[in-house]
Amino acid sequence: MKLKLSLLLVLIAIAANAQKVVRYDLYVKDTLVKFSGKEKRAIAVNGQIPMPTLTFTEGDIAEIYVHNEMEEATSLHWHGLFLPNKEDGVPFLTQMPIAPHTTHKYSFPIVQSGTHWYHSHSGMQEQIGMYGALILKKKDNDPTFRKGIDDLPTLPVVLSEWTDYNPDNVHRMLHNASDWFAIKKGTTQSYAEAIKKGHFKTKLTNEWKRMLAMDVSDVYYDKFLINGKNESVAPDFKSAAGDKVRLRISNAGASSYFWLTYAGGKITVIANDGNDVEPVEVDRLIIGVSETYDVVLTIPADKTAYEFLATPEDRTKSASLYIGNGIKQLVSPLPKLNYFEGMKMMNDMMNMDGTMNDMGMDMSLQKMDMNTVMYPEITGDIEKNRKKKAEREKPNELSKTMDRDDKTDHSNHTMSSNSSDITTLNYSMLKSPTVTTLPKDAPVRELHFELTGNMSRYQWSMDNKVLAESDKILIKKGENLRIVLRNNSMMRHPMHLHGHDFRVLNGQGDYAPLKNVLDIMPMETDVIEFNANTDGDWFFHCHILYHMMAGMNRVFSYENSAPNPLLPNKEWAYKKLQRESNGLHFMAENDFATNGNDGRAMLQNTRWSFETEWRLGYHAVHGYETETHIGRYIDKNQWLMPFIGFDWRYRKMGRNEIEKNVFGQSNTKDKRAVLSLGVNYTLPLLVVAQAEVSHDGNVRFQLMREDIPVSKRLRMAFMVNTDKEYMAGLKYIVGKNIGITTHYDSDMGAGFGVNLNY
Repeated sequence: MKLKLSLLLVLIAIAANAQKVVRYDLYVKDTLVKFSGKEKRAIAVNGQIPMPTLTFTEGDIAEIYVHNEMEEATSLHWHGLFLPNKEDGVPFLTQMPIAPHTTHKYSFPIVQSGTHWYHSHSGMQEQIGMYGALILKKKDNDPTFRKGIDDLPTLPVVLSEWTDYNPDNVHRMLHNASDWFAIKKGTTQSYAEAIKKGHFKTKLTNEWKRMLAMDVSDVYYDKFLINGKNESVAPDFKSAAGDKVRLRISNAGASSYFWLTYAGGKITVIANDGNDVEPVEVDRLIIGVSETYDVVLTIPADKTAYEFLATPEDRTKSASLYIGNGIKQLVSPLPKLNYFEGMKMMNDMMNMDGTMNDMGMDMSLQKMDMNTVMYPEITGDIEKNRKKKAEREKPNELSKTMDRDDKTDHSNHTMSSNSSDITTLNYSMLKSPTVTTLPKDAPVRELHFELTGNMSRYQWSMDNKVLAESDKILIKKGENLRIVLRNNSMMRHPMHLHGHDFRVLNGQGDYAPLKNVLDIMPMETDVIEFNANTDGDWFFHCHILYHMMAGMNRVFSYENSAPNPLLPNKEWAYKKLQRESNGLHFMAENDFATNGNDGRAMLQNTRWSFETEWRLGYHAVHGYETETHIGRYIDKNQWLMPFIGFDWRYRKMGRNEIEKNVFGQSNTKDKRAVLSLGVNYTLPLLVVAQAEVSHDGNVRFQLMREDIPVSKRLRMAFMVNTDKEYMAGLKYIVGKNIGITTHYDSDMGAGFGVNLNY
């Protein structure tokens, strides 16, 4: 009897300690959506966007079967999770892509808790639907369980954005410095707008220092979404007024930061990137791309709905989630940014050589938000936004779902024009409830990275190198790595480390918070540290999708790691990964004018440029001309590009007629085919100077600019060179790919026409 009882107790103990296997089957399919009213291609998983919320408890074994039913390869990355390297989901780094019409199994133990998310790490798939919440619950006996917090009713909240444009085309347009997104957002900052705002000198100084217009985001989005909807009502939590609800918020946007505000009063932050923090009460916070925050909100009284508002950093639109069901209590919308004030600040920080001066270089941890000068609600220069509020408060489909007699109550607006009334979260406020110090007996190695970029060519890098130009960073298991990150660009960068949490050195000493994403604002320098305690190759990158795909990546590689069975040829795979973020992008445009036809086509990547221009006159006397240049940018600002060229011209001229350039050299155009060597250099005011010498000894010097922003949609161009050629023109931008033009050309005369571009 005693033997049977002992055996039973052993079996009970084994069962109690057995790990539960939790399985999900995810079916990845192409689909069509109408987020903006237009039918567009997207990717759905199990028929939904966002992807299904995956829930596990610490101690579980996750088994996730990905069934790729598309005609293209895919992958899934488990953002913020500690797992074996081969399960991390980065194609060509930790696994091969999941081929079309195949199934791949991910399996890993759940060794942590918190709010995380998962997404595709293949191409631009994250932008078009492949993102979802990943909730890891604490064990019932977890010593870190916080009564009154961890037992609150919870709601996963997934923030995202939608563009009707193919994201590959979005990326190409960014590389080609298209103005279309700025026009759509109202952020062109033209000379006419500058004069109207009293900032002509600001604009002139900006271009004198070879800078483009100020902006806080790259892409114009058609819709912003919370859990796949622009407006929605949270579930009824069946709680009394004054009770609390926990939102598990993931920013699954490809490139959008979101301001979070709540009509019900204060927001209490209790966790960040899946790690608990001491509760901190704020009026608002900004959530970086790929960050997660857990916040606690107060539930309203019956027949009341408080708005939880997510506003992108560029403040173009918003998305709303209503807590409660009834009369809507709205948050005041954030007013439009004062971009010229931001431009003025940027001018003061930038030197003529493209470097930043020492102004503000002690900034860190978001404590000094450079963009504050653009916030009317902080500076007190609030623009009128009654029209915007009225539009948002019109009856809509959401209100129809509420009681028909409900009316919106605007008495409870939370934002104030007095900056002292607004408490905004920053990283220095975050404190871990437990000690987070690293092993004290481990060797310490310090690494420094400068975040760099070029907005005009949309190249993003670290230490002026993209992934294609860098080797893996070798690290040793057991060492403590301290990483100093300095943002020497004018854009924010949310830097994400796969497979690890790091300590953010924010003045909290032994209780420094743990994160896996660090949003580094322009001009900031931040320090993070982590213990190298695993094996394999781990991605470290900016999580703005278009920055990552432009090259702002590195790989930390553990020395003496065991071979990855999913990558039989790691060297080949790494080269493939490097090429993915250094691809060629194409652009072309052509003017169909009354006096002729001229255009250009260009193929570029990080360093190389292949460009062909052509001009064709409709009358014999005008002839034709083509110029082809192959160049490479060699300086860190990408202002200097040596090139080799080929120039082929024909123009019917009079008998024995020979033109001479300003140097007195013969410049016959009736038949001319020459090779040349030259250099392009961007001068102040963004004028491109070109010096070129042909194989027959002729020298040409040229000044040109093609995109002077006269007004929101009007652009001016000019060209003059030592061959006594000149051109001046105007283009009115009608749409993304079309414009109306007029120009005068010394060879072809005056003309009017249509510009088509891609």
